Amino acid sequence: MSHNLLRRLGQSLLVLWAAFTLSFVLLQVLPGDAVLIKFQNPDLGLSPAQIADMRIAYGADSPIWKQYFHTLAAMLQGDFGYSLQAGIAVSTLLASNLPDTLSLAIPAFILAIALAFSLAFASRLPGLRWLSNTLQSLPVLFISLPTFWLGIALIQLFSFQLRWIPVINPGPLQGLILPIIAVAVPISAPLAQILMRSMVEARAITRFVRLSPRKARLVADLVRGKSALEALDILDFTNKKAARIIKKTLASAVANATNNFKMDEDKLVVSTIMINDGPALKRIMPRAMGRADIIRKPTAHIVVAVSEK
Repeated sequence: MSHNLLRRLGQSLLVLWAAFTLSFVLLQVLPGDAVLIKFQNPDLGLSPAQIADMRIAYGADSPIWKQYFHTLAAMLQGDFGYSLQAGIAVSTLLASNLPDTLSLAIPAFILAIALAFSLAFASRLPGLRWLSNTLQSLPVLFISLPTFWLGIALIQLFSFQLRWIPVINPGPLQGLILPIIAVAVPISAPLAQILMRSMVEARAITRFVRLSPRKARLVADLVRGKSALEALDILDFTNKKAARIIKKTLASAVANATNNFKMDEDKLVVSTIMINDGPALKRIMPRAMGRADIIRKPTAHIVVAVSEK
C-alpha cells in the first residue's frame, strides 16, 4: 500500500514538473519580449535605462537556463513572481481572487456530485430499461458539450426564454446560478460514469497470489474487453500459471453477476481486469562462508469485473 502511494506521489510530481517545464518552454519560444511590450509604451515615458532596469528586476536579462532554475526554485518556495499586467505579486493576486473562486467551485462541485448520484441511481430503476439506456448515454453527452456553448444555452433558456434570471444587474445569488450549472454539468459526467460502472459491475478479487504481477498482466491483456465466455475459453487453453488463477477469479465474477445481479451470462464482458502489486515475500538462501542472499518473491492482487454489453 505504501509502495503504491509513493509511486503515485512520484508520478504526480513528475507530471507537475513536466507541465511546468512545458509551460516555461512555450513562453520562451513565443515571439516578443513581455517586459518590452509592457514598458516600451510611449505613454509611460520610460527611458531605455529605466527599461533595462525593469528587465533586470524581472530577471529577463538572465540566460534561459538560469531563468528556468530560478523560477523552479521560487515556485517550490511558493514564490510565483510578479504579474506584469497587475504590477503586484502573483500570490497576492491569487489570494484576492480565491474567495470568488471558492464561491463558484464549491457549490458547483456539490451540484455535480448530486447530479452524478441522481443519474446513477435513476439508471438502475427496475422495469425502466429504456430510461436506463437513455440515462447511461447522458454522461457522454455532458462530456462532449463545450462549456462556453453550455453557458450560452443556459442564458438563452433561463434569461431570454423563461426570464427567470436577469442578464443585466443580477443579484449576488442570481449571478452565480448559471455559472454553477455550467461548471457542474461537465464535472458530473465522469462521476456519473464511474458510479454507473460500479453499480452495474460484478467483481471478484483474489489477493496475495504468489505470482509475478508483470507476467500476470501479459495474460490479463489477452482477455480484457472480451466476452466472459470467450475469455474463459482463452484462459483455459493458455498454458500459463497466471491463466489458471485469472480464470478462477473471472469465473467467480461471472457467478456473482448471474446469481447476485441477475445478469445474462451470454451478455457479460470483461469490463475491468487489474493486476496490482502485492507485498514481496522475503526468503533467505544460505551461501558459503556464512553469507546469505535475499530472495524476493512477488505477490499480486487480481481484480476482475464483468458487466453486460
